[in-house]
Amino acid sequence: MGSAGAAPVATAAGGGGGDGDLHVVMFPFLAFGHISPFAQLARKMAGVGAGVRVTFLSAAANVPRVEAMLGGTGGTSTVAALELPRVPGLPEGAESTAEVSADGAELLKLAVDGTRPQVEALLARLHPDVVLFDFATPWVVDVARPLGVKAALFSVFAAVSGAYVMAPARRRLPGPGRPTVDDLASAPEGFPPSSPLATVPAYQAADFSYVFESFHGMPCVYDRVAACHNACDALVIKTCAEMEGPYIDYIAAEHGKPVLVTGPIVPEPPRGELEERWATWLSSFPDNSVVFASFGSETFLLHAAATELLLGLEATALPFLAATALPFLAVLNFPKGTDAEAELRKLTPPGLEERVKGRGILHTGWVQQQHILRHRSVGCFVNHSGLSSVVEGLVAGCRLVLLPMKGDQYLNAALFARELRVGTEVARRARDGWFGREDVRDALAAAFAGGEDGGGEEKKWREFLMDDAVQRRFVREFVAELRRLKG
Repeated sequence: MGSAGAAPVATAAGGGGGDGDLHVVMFPFLAFGHISPFAQLARKMAGVGAGVRVTFLSAAANVPRVEAMLGGTGGTSTVAALELPRVPGLPEGAESTAEVSADGAELLKLAVDGTRPQVEALLARLHPDVVLFDFATPWVVDVARPLGVKAALFSVFAAVSGAYVMAPARRRLPGPGRPTVDDLASAPEGFPPSSPLATVPAYQAADFSYVFESFHGMPCVYDRVAACHNACDALVIKTCAEMEGPYIDYIAAEHGKPVLVTGPIVPEPPRGELEERWATWLSSFPDNSVVFASFGSETFLLHAAATELLLGLEATALPFLAATALPFLAVLNFPKGTDAEAELRKLTPPGLEERVKGRGILHTGWVQQQHILRHRSVGCFVNHSGLSSVVEGLVAGCRLVLLPMKGDQYLNAALFARELRVGTEVARRARDGWFGREDVRDALAAAFAGGEDGGGEEKKWREFLMDDAVQRRFVREFVAELRRLKG
């Protein structure tokens, strides 16, 4: 990491605003789960017509990957490199959450705060119309406003998450300090009465309490987000009224700010070909028969939970489908700094690899998720209910089994499974969230019992997400709202 001077823009970007042009600066937090939706939105905006340009801000080490994500935008998107200042305790060269521990991710927020002078200099030089910023940097508004630049907070989470956890009503509770676990087990005041989330289990409420905890003397996540909400000119959410109308309305009423929606930002089909090793193995099975279990690069199962998952995958002989158990590919990842192969061996039940030989594979490390989901033999996707993963699985035509592990994932699972009727949740013990192998097996049985497309509601939402005209309309309307916001 270098010093905090203003960094050059990777390619030229002029001033914004003339002749109907719209120049947007995007500044996501340094986590690829945040960077990716910002980049996907930039690509979608580039596809709706002339006059939209994006300058994307990220740490210098991330620039090549971000540029690859923005490829195909016809030169309308450029990347500006930020040099992160040194922060004691943050590993040298760490410029995204993928390279650090959970505590390192907190320190990364301090490093991002240290880029403020660079961001201020870039906005003064570029003078964009709007800056879309993330939850960690409420100070962006203070930088943008004197320059006449509108600032909009872009939430990469579902509206239900912001409505349940981040509502101002959470700070209006009687008594001092932060909400208790009991407080967080109930929906905030005024929450949509149609929601199935009037209450959540104790283990989920306890997990939500993280957003009210302060680390290294910094504001907690809730207070950062609240500062963003209070100061910004508009809220932007990666959703649509068709899927989350009541939650969007609730957020607008709670914050008294314009709420702009981008649509669900459906990923484009993957480029290139599936790696031969996976293509050959998957092609050896019948259509729609393979279970693919994957939890992303930054969601980690406890050893006991991973063991139960694997034993549940082993036990999937479904009489109505096949006499033998279902084939599966299970991908499990581990925190930075651990010996992933050694950890995988530790949690693998004795004898399992021999028992599932030929029809089950355990893997750790990155895989081509979208390619695998779209392979003809993959019929079910067991996942952590990350918003992007659920959408990827749905548009790929897979049945969905939802096994959330933290935070917004719990709320996503409820939204999709209980409101939109998409996917099957793995049953959990209310006290502590424990699930066993039988719960995994039973969820898979229920998913496959719904038929090849997972049932009527899944088919309906899949067609909605895959309707290119509808998705382009969302982006066109969002761009029009940004033009109105800039004035």
